[in-house]
Order: sequence, then structure tokens, then C-alpha cells
Amino acid sequence: MFTRFLRPPSSSAFLLGPRGTGKSTWLHVNFPKDSCVVYDLLDTQLALQFLRDPGRLFQECNGLPQNAWVVIDEIQKVPALLDEVHRLIENNKIRFILSGSSARKIRRSGVNLLAGRAMELNLFPLVSKEVDFKLDFPSVLESGMLPMAFQNKNVGAYLNAYVNTYLSEEIKAEALTRNVGSFSRFLEVAARQNGQVTSFSSISRDAQVARQTVQTYFEVLEDTLIGFWLTAWKLKSATKQIQHPKFYFFDCGVVRALSARSSYPLLPEETGHLLETFVITEVRAFFKYHGTQYPLHFWSSYDRVEVDLFFETKNTFWAIEIKSSKRWEPKFNKGFYRLKEEMKQKPLRCMGVYLGERTLHYGDIPVFPCLHFLKELWKGNLEIVR
Repeated sequence: MFTRFLRPPSSSAFLLGPRGTGKSTWLHVNFPKDSCVVYDLLDTQLALQFLRDPGRLFQECNGLPQNAWVVIDEIQKVPALLDEVHRLIENNKIRFILSGSSARKIRRSGVNLLAGRAMELNLFPLVSKEVDFKLDFPSVLESGMLPMAFQNKNVGAYLNAYVNTYLSEEIKAEALTRNVGSFSRFLEVAARQNGQVTSFSSISRDAQVARQTVQTYFEVLEDTLIGFWLTAWKLKSATKQIQHPKFYFFDCGVVRALSARSSYPLLPEETGHLLETFVITEVRAFFKYHGTQYPLHFWSSYDRVEVDLFFETKNTFWAIEIKSSKRWEPKFNKGFYRLKEEMKQKPLRCMGVYLGERTLHYGDIPVFPCLHFLKELWKGNLEIVR
């Protein structure tokens, strides 16, 4: 069993995360029914009642004492309830936890996430700290870190069912796209290009859908929290740099299922982008769980010298190169050296992450085994969050 790192808030909040990350379980543990009012909008009858009469929520909660907690699970099913939530927060000082796996309908409802009256919490797949750093590579890259996948012996069947559920419930039921068949083809092609510089034109050609449709489909993936963009960092001193972003899916196991690879052994050519996906997701979760808002990027020069992860904190720039190799080659440091030339006097910390067993040092550049890097990250020893 594992304990989630995300702590319950003291004021109203949105709890957002992809399907299967454990939002309902987290709510059950932190906001049990015997201590607060709970509405589960996966209950179709209840959702229909609120669709017909959103004002019923105000009528039912109007008599609650100040600071009482009300939980609404899957709020995107009835976004009109947000007007009533807004009214109850303002007039009655009621506190709400509103969970959902899609920000699309919420943001399009016109309330703009309650105009700042509720903070946003994010729940990710399990992170290494939550499983006491008991990770087995390459199993993590094959199966991912969704709670059910991490504990399920028949991982392939679970992940395939997850993908089918995403298509049938998240996409079809919410009417996010009219053509589920073309969206399904797009998903497989996009998953096979996970972690690579995104070319809308090539994906359009391979998936046999219009280029504009591809852009819309990526918006759907982002809005349903299935993936995220990593944009290229633009140094002011650089005159030529790669500008196209990279798209990463939120979980390695889901990537393999979407690309129809979950039933097959892990191939060497898969491991590089999957390890990037895993490490970058851990860093994203680390920042979100610590309440920081540092945007993540990658860096690439005009001649394709790259660094996988690049970001700026309060006083320092950070560059992280991620390699699935068990041996760190000196050539892997090329991006660091080029960045140091570009950054000149700016404070820059570089580090490598790989699947080897020993910590190495190339001057002031440490290279960590992946598990050691994760331990240092979550223990705060890297001093990324100060």
C-alpha cells in the first residue's frame, strides 16, 4: 500500500488529474462521507437531476454551517453547478473539493475556475517517493505508474482497458470529437512520436486526418490531462534554435498501450523516450506537489545539440540530460557544454540521469543513476525548491 504525497487543502480547491490516478480514492481517504457532504456525478441519475436543476445544490447545501466541506466528484459532468458553488462559497462560506479528469468543459463553462476562489490541485500517477523508491527498471517503463497498473499482475489487459475506457467515456461520452475512429488513429501515431519534436504535418499524413484536426486533437489530449507540451527554451543570445515543441503523454504504460505496444517486450528504441517521460513526469509532480510554478522546457540548438529538460528557478538555471543507457558516454555532455557557452555568466547547474549503477562526475557535472536522482530530488538535496 502507498500513501499519496498530495496533502488536503484548507480551502476550496479543484482536484484535477487523468483517469486512473486515484482521485476518488484520495477523496475517500481525506474527505470521508461521515465528515462532509459528497456528490458523485458518476451516478448517472444524480448527474441528470443536477443537469435539470443545478439550483438544487444551493437548496441542499444552504443550511450547512460555515467552513463545512462539500465534495463533488467528476464536476465536469455538470459544469453548470459551478455557478451554485460560487454562490455557496461567497454567501455561505462553504468549502468545496471539486474533482475532474477534464478541464475542458470546466474552462468552457465561463466561470474561469471560480475566478480564483478555489485553488488548483493536481494528482499524478504514483511517484517514486510514494512507493518508497521501490522501482524496477524496465518494468516501470513497460507498465507505468498508475496505481492499478502498479499493483496489477495482468498489466497489459488493464492498460488496454484503460485506453478503451478513455476513448469510449472521456472522448465519446463528452462529445469532444465527432469521429472516434480518426481520433483513435491519431492517438496511436501521436503515442509513437511521444517525446519527439512534434510535426503536425507528418502526424496528419500518417493518421490520415487533416492538419487542423491534428491540432484540435492535441488540444483534447491536453484538456483531458492525458499529455503535456514541453516547449523549446529560447535564449536571448541565441539566433537560431528549434522552436517546435515536444508532446509527452502522462504515463509510460499508457503510451505503450496507445501505441499498441503493451503486449510486447520493451524494445531498446523505446526506452529513451519512455525514461524521459518518466523522469520529466516526476519533476512535474515534484513542482506541483510543492506548490511551485516553474515552467519546464527542453533546449535544442539549430544543429540539434539538445538537453532534455531545462528550467529556471528563483536563482538558478537547471539542465538535465536523461539517457536510458547503462553507461554514460562523455558525448552525452555535449549539450551541457554548448549551454554553458550560451549562458555565459548566468548561474547554471547541469546533471545527467541514466540507468547505470554509479554516480559519476565530469568536472562540476554530476551524473546520477535514475533511482539515486529521484531520492535526491524528493529529499530536497538538489535544492531545486528553496
